[in-house]
Amino acid sequence: MSDISSARWYVVQTQVNGEARAAENLRRQGFEIYLPLYLKRRCHARRTDFTAKPLFPRYMFVAIDVTTQRWRSVQSTFGVAGLLTNGDKPMTVPESVIPALKAREDAKGFVKMNPLSPFAPGDKVRVLAGAFMENAGLFDGMADHDRVYILLELLGRKVRVQLDTDLVAAA
Repeated sequence: MSDISSARWYVVQTQVNGEARAAENLRRQGFEIYLPLYLKRRCHARRTDFTAKPLFPRYMFVAIDVTTQRWRSVQSTFGVAGLLTNGDKPMTVPESVIPALKAREDAKGFVKMNPLSPFAPGDKVRVLAGAFMENAGLFDGMADHDRVYILLELLGRKVRVQLDTDLVAAA
């Protein structure tokens, strides 16, 4: 690729599940791409594993120097649905976005996901719906993006239960 300092980052929309194909084809054309990935937890058949997934499904970033590179060729690249544009000009990504994403990467290049917990461990919570509706408990931690662990008092002992985040509120 030509001088990176004059290149700016742009957003490419890919075809469904076409991120890898689009990335490879754009690299072959001499474009620098950035496809941020994270490790998604999968639970299946009593097994838990992690798989690499795009942080922004169907989107990636491409560095283009519009003065020296033919940016319109991105539009017709296999795996690419289109380049995000404003009228007939490609829309640039603010300069702080890519370095901020890269700063969150671990040693293997995966973006670290920090689930935002609505509660601190030990906070009193109540269940809003489901089998444990109106039961009170203690927040015990985050399970993944949209699930939490709470400790409920059931049958004279504390039981750890995993629930959707939206089913739990502060008591």
